[in-house]
Parts: sequence; C-alpha cells; structure tokens
Amino acid sequence: MTWQRGPQIYDGKGKRIFALQGRDDVLLQEFKNQLTAFNAQKVAELDGKGELNCLITTAIFKFLEEKNIPTHFVEKLSNTELVTKKLSMIPLEVVVRNILAGSTAKKFAIAEGTPLEKPLVEFYYKKDELNDPFISDDQALMIKAAESQKDLNILKTYALAINKALVEFFQKCGIKLVDFKLEFGANSEGQIILGDEISPDSCRLWDENSNEKLDKDRFRRDLGQVKEKYQEVWSRMQKEWSDYV
Repeated sequence: MTWQRGPQIYDGKGKRIFALQGRDDVLLQEFKNQLTAFNAQKVAELDGKGELNCLITTAIFKFLEEKNIPTHFVEKLSNTELVTKKLSMIPLEVVVRNILAGSTAKKFAIAEGTPLEKPLVEFYYKKDELNDPFISDDQALMIKAAESQKDLNILKTYALAINKALVEFFQKCGIKLVDFKLEFGANSEGQIILGDEISPDSCRLWDENSNEKLDKDRFRRDLGQVKEKYQEVWSRMQKEWSDYV
C-alpha cells in the first residue's frame, strides 16, 4: 500500500506524529534524533538515534504480536517511520520493574541492581507540567485517567505479559531487562492495545555479565557512547532475532 504523509499532528520529545492522507484510522510516526532527560531539562541531538529506535521498536512489536499481545504497529515505512493504528491514548505511563535502579532505588535506599522478588507494576500520570507523578489506582480513577478499575487491571495484565515476553527476548541477546515504560490506548473498537515505542529510550537494559548500561541512562548520567550502546542492542537483536529484524 502507498502511504502519503499528511499534516503534522504532534511534535513530541522523541517522535513526530502525522496524519496519512485519505485515512482516519492510521497515523505516521516519525522517530527523531533528539534525546531528552529529566522532563526535557536535558536535551541533545544524536545522529542516527531515531533510526535505531525505529528499528528496535519494529522488531519488538513484531515479536509481541506473535506472542498474541496486540500493538498499534501496522508497517515500517522507512528506517525512521512507522505506520500505526490511531489510538485514543490513556494518559498513564505503565512502568514495570524487575530490578531496582535509578530514582526508585534511591527512594527506598536500596542498592541499585537489587533484583525484585516479582515484577513491580506502577502507574504515572502522563502530564509534563506535573513531572509525570506516580499515582495509585484510586487516584487514576479520581482524575479519570482510566475509565474503570477493570481498565487498570487490563493495563497491569498486559504489562506483566509484555514483561514476560521481553525478558525472554532480551535474555537471548545477553541483556537484562531492568525496567521499562509502556503506553496504551483504545483502538476504534474500544480495545486497549499497546502504543508508543519500546526502545533503549524507554527501557533500562544492562549487559547480562558486566551490568554495563545499554540505554538512555548513558545520556542521563553523562556516561558517553550513547549511540554505540544503542547500536550494540540493535546488533545483538539482529544476531539473535533475525526473523523480526
């Protein structure tokens, strides 16, 4: 099918969203080279980052679809562009943690790298001006970020299923999935499905043996070699998951 880009709808931190001419059920998602951290207080341009995130997201979404996890992915249009289903987005970031790291480890004064007995699922209100605060189920319902407890339970169930699949996916690449962020929306039939992206921008990924960081923490913490480590993730995926790349 031939897709023709329409007007820009949204310009975000890591992606631009465009309409597609003649279609109201799909969108064009363009990955940017921009890197942001700390709610865009720290910003940089990294040549080739958008392409790596697009390729990584495409492979992961294909893998999840085969695991019967519905996503908004339709087609990779180019190495920086995806055609995706149009969703009514739920204003929650769903975070899954397998190993404590970053601010959560600091919050509880627990050493970074401490494995959790079971995955931890958390909700954050997606609101830049509030710095995306952590919220409880009851708070999510109070502010109508979700329509019902049933919907919140669906988000948790999907998040844990995605976590199980991704742990398997990354283990094969010699990578620990420390934690990651997901976003969901409702499609035209009202079904909640996975949207946004899954990439080193939205995941903490550590080398299985050395615990070397292979994700955006390299930018947050000024560790350097950001693009090189994103490329390493992609290279490992190409080697181990050739069916999806």
